Amino acid sequence: MEKQFLVDDLTIGEAWRLFKIIGEFVEGVEALHEIGPAVSFFGSARVKPTDSVYKKTEKLARLFVENDFAVITGGGGGVMEAANKGAAEAGGTSVGLNIILPREQKPNPFANIKIGFKYFFIRKVMFVKYATAYIILPGGFGTLDELFEAVTLIQTQRIQPFPLILVGSEYWAGLVDWIKEKLLAEKRISTQDIEILQIMDDPEEIVKAVRKVIII
Repeated sequence: MEKQFLVDDLTIGEAWRLFKIIGEFVEGVEALHEIGPAVSFFGSARVKPTDSVYKKTEKLARLFVENDFAVITGGGGGVMEAANKGAAEAGGTSVGLNIILPREQKPNPFANIKIGFKYFFIRKVMFVKYATAYIILPGGFGTLDELFEAVTLIQTQRIQPFPLILVGSEYWAGLVDWIKEKLLAEKRISTQDIEILQIMDDPEEIVKAVRKVIII
């Protein structure tokens, strides 16, 4: 079985592992450097095809392809599968950045560009490097991780700002309210930091919001 705690294993005696890390970066850059404008989709891997979130994700991905965007996902099931499916069936570039885990994550069959990663942090760089927008659908800890990492990078001006859209007001409104009532009210963040987050519901309006700031 593959070692699970890869970063913990990075000791002086295993400095050779740095070459594997560099190799993953090289593979990712070579595979993605010509995909053009792209949007990265995030959301629960546990969403079923019968779920309304799955269907909305398919539609969103199809609309983005029709507007000349590639679609990038984590390559697994649920929301990731729905986005890759919508993009592929629309004839677009459908990227799956799969993470190799001891359990749960299996590559979906709809990505027409597939890359496997052992290291989460390299995969994260690929998501943000090639994204012109983040589309965040309902999800769990992994989705929240990607969301707040992108917010932090934008807040600290480590990357160029891009649209970061939370899809589903019913799901996300409580989180944004908490951020305002706690973080903003207690001056843990600034007013402009709240503006990084957008909550939207309508797929056509979401694509329009991205097109407004991304010129293709």
